[in-house]
Amino acid sequence: IIQYLIRNIPIPQKVFIEFGVQDYTESNTRFLLINNNWSGLVLDASPAAIGYIKNDKIYTYYDLKAVDAFIDRDNINALISSQGIAGDIGLLSIDIDGNDYWVWEALTCVSPRIVICEYNSLFGAQDKVTIPYANNFMRTTAHFSNLYYGASIAALEYLGKQKGYALVGSNSAGNNVFLVRNDILGKLPVVTAEQAYVQAKFRESRNENGNLTFLDFAQRLEMIREMPLIEVDTLKKLQVKDLGRP
Repeated sequence: IIQYLIRNIPIPQKVFIEFGVQDYTESNTRFLLINNNWSGLVLDASPAAIGYIKNDKIYTYYDLKAVDAFIDRDNINALISSQGIAGDIGLLSIDIDGNDYWVWEALTCVSPRIVICEYNSLFGAQDKVTIPYANNFMRTTAHFSNLYYGASIAALEYLGKQKGYALVGSNSAGNNVFLVRNDILGKLPVVTAEQAYVQAKFRESRNENGNLTFLDFAQRLEMIREMPLIEVDTLKKLQVKDLGRP
C-alpha cells in the first residue's frame, strides 16, 4: 500500500517518522529506508529496543535516527523538532497502542503527506471514539486483556478531516488506516471509514495471568465492554458496550 501511494503522489522530501516501532524488525517504514533509500526518525519507549536498532547494520548503512522516548501529546513536537525535522515530510506512521488519536491531534511541527495510524477494530466502523487521554497510558496495564487501546477508524477519519487529510484505504489485517493530505491527493480515490473498515481476525487477547486466550471477535469485545471511551466529535463519555456495530 505504501509503495502504491508513493508512486502516485509527489513527495519531494523523502523523510519519514514512525513511532511505536519496538526493535524495528516489523514496521511500516523499514522497506522505505532500505528499498527506497528514504531518511527517517523512529521512536520507541523501550531503551532495549532502541539499542537493538542502533546495533543493527541498517543504522550504519542508512540515514536513520532512533530515539528512546515515552511519547505523549505534550512532548511529541519537541521530540521531533529536536531531531531537526520540520514542515513538509513524506510519511508519518503512528502505532503506540494507546494515545494514538491524542498524539496525532497534538502534532503540529510536521506536515506529512501520508499518515498511517493503527486503529482498534473492536470499536467498529461507525462510532468516532478513542480511549480517554492519560499521559502514562500503557496498553498492557490498562486492561489485562491487552485489547483496550487506541481509537476507532471513524475517529481517525474525523481527525484526518480536521487536519486536512482524506482517508484512502486500510490494510486487510484490520489494523492500519491510510490517509493522504488533501493538497496532493490528485486522483487517488477517497473512501469512508465504513468502506475501509476491516474486522480484525488476529487474536491477541490475554487472561489475567497474561496468557493468550485466542478469543473470537465477539468474545474479545465482551471482555472490555465496561471500559470507558470518548466520542471525539462531542467529547461525550461512553463505554465500549454503548457502541453501535458496523
